[in-house]
Amino acid sequence: MGRTYYVEEDIGQYLSDLSTKFKPYVTGLLIGQCSSQRDYIIRAVRTPPKEEQKEGNTSPSKLESIDEEWINAHASQVSRMLPGGLLVLGVFIIATPELSKDSQNALRKIIFSIEKSLTKRRLWKPAEEEVSDRAALQVCSATKKIVCRTYDVQDPKSSAKPADWKYQSALSASWLSLDCTVNVNIHIPLLATSPNHDLEKNIKNGLNRWSKQIEDSIFLINGQIKDDTELLEGQKKLRGNTQYSTQISDIKVLTQLSQGSSHRSTATVQVCSGSINLKGAVKCRAYVHNNKPKVKEAVQALKRDIINTLNDRCEILFEDLIINEGPHKKNFERVYHVLPQRLFVPFAGSSVMLSDYKFGDEAAGEIQERFVEMLDQSVQDEDIHVKASVITEMLTNIIGPFFPIWNVVCLRLVSLSSLNILLHKSNYILYVFLKNDKGFCSF
Repeated sequence: MGRTYYVEEDIGQYLSDLSTKFKPYVTGLLIGQCSSQRDYIIRAVRTPPKEEQKEGNTSPSKLESIDEEWINAHASQVSRMLPGGLLVLGVFIIATPELSKDSQNALRKIIFSIEKSLTKRRLWKPAEEEVSDRAALQVCSATKKIVCRTYDVQDPKSSAKPADWKYQSALSASWLSLDCTVNVNIHIPLLATSPNHDLEKNIKNGLNRWSKQIEDSIFLINGQIKDDTELLEGQKKLRGNTQYSTQISDIKVLTQLSQGSSHRSTATVQVCSGSINLKGAVKCRAYVHNNKPKVKEAVQALKRDIINTLNDRCEILFEDLIINEGPHKKNFERVYHVLPQRLFVPFAGSSVMLSDYKFGDEAAGEIQERFVEMLDQSVQDEDIHVKASVITEMLTNIIGPFFPIWNVVCLRLVSLSSLNILLHKSNYILYVFLKNDKGFCSF
């Protein structure tokens, strides 16, 4: 028996509109959430057209010309804009009858290509029992006929399996939203034997180790340790009816300070020339479906958002530095950078809010343009909600007896609320001390 996808009703009209605008075909992503019993599709977003395609709303005439790299880049950008619990759950293609015969092969290639691309960025590994099927939706632009199949992305030889595609109104209107604050204290030693101190690489290694601590941490829901199989608060039956609530649960995260006596380890002493220290607190958010969700689903979604948001901020920062300063900058001056803030934007008919990141000098218009390009969604100024509680500090200290001159790179995130600037509560600061020497290059 194949999987069943419950799909937001508005997606049907969205796909129909695309079929009349783009010829001979258009591709896109399906966004949703997996569960053991059923899967949910709450958004569909078309692949943004390239510059040469924007004016005529046309695509190349043959499916062989589909640009997988372009689609992968879109999927990577969209995945950053998804809060915990949501993921790129599949892809769709709307094609003319002449191209329908080759559509499934094209979808299969895209699905595995996207999964490979997204897996490279992740700092977490999927659980063994996790659903690994991804949807491949084929729509005929002439007849509007829909064919949905799935592929197991964990099996490169996977063949297509039939799946049900069922529309449902207000699918995510009452999903649960969960927030938490995580204290971050990451210490990353920089080995003296390293030929250079690549800041991005070292931070990535440190985040990798830290992500394993988050995976092993304990989550308190409303002050209590819940069994994985328990229902979340607000989902318990009362007088024969399930009470749904979008109330945000109070969640605390407890990380292990040190290994217990039952764990044996071998310590290695190595000479270091410096270190990177990341300290502070990060607020995160995840969403869970309202079909009797279990504690395990909520905790897993929140863990991944914790890991993803810190990793995404660092990636966006380094991308911005490469664009503005070049990948081979060696002469460091005192510079002040602003780390990207996290913001949330609602979309009609859903309790779920989508996410994005912005630098302090970015205008609201740039955010709006990005939502149109990446998510095909118009956003009003008043709909942009900036996440207001991020307190993080990163200190990089490289020691050298022959280089007494230090340069400082300070990165600070000041989170805005709708009313004021919370300077005393919302600082995200990165101090980087680097040798003034050509042999050391971080950015």
